[in-house]
Amino acid sequence: MGIVVTAAAALAVGHLLGRLRPWQRLGDWAADQVRFTGAWVRGGAGRQAVVVLAHAATAPRTSWRILRAPGTETRAPAPMRDPDWVANRTRADKGGTP
Repeated sequence: MGIVVTAAAALAVGHLLGRLRPWQRLGDWAADQVRFTGAWVRGGAGRQAVVVLAHAATAPRTSWRILRAPGTETRAPAPMRDPDWVANRTRADKGGTP
């Protein structure tokens, strides 16, 4: 009798987990946090660790690809200085109509 109850409970839990898909939901949440830098990522090192671990556990191939990708330069290039700016000004630069 105990085996039948245990088997029925295991089937019910398995069905419930299949319907709720918690693993997929966790993966979607972690991917959204990584992609869109949500509040969890901006919250500090502890929260960032939770997001990174959840993403690595639910999408290991994507996490590996992200880690292997080269970093991007976030600084804007320095503006080019025109030494003849005063000579090349237009009326609009001087405050007049174009």
